[in-house]
Amino acid sequence: MQITVDLDLCESHGSCVFAAPEIFSFDDDDYLLYEATPDDGLREGAEKAAASCPVRAITVAAP
Repeated sequence: MQITVDLDLCESHGSCVFAAPEIFSFDDDDYLLYEATPDDGLREGAEKAAASCPVRAITVAAP
């Protein structure tokens, strides 16, 4: 699975962090960090994170 975040669109709402904390987090400066190629077992969380993003900055795709 491949995750892409358009950081130009991202407004750091944090809904992805709540939906999939094993994939998404913030650093000390509130900059979004994420695992671009997480294990396929995390797909459900990744898709929930993408769906919860209010600006639709997250894309989840097959490798």
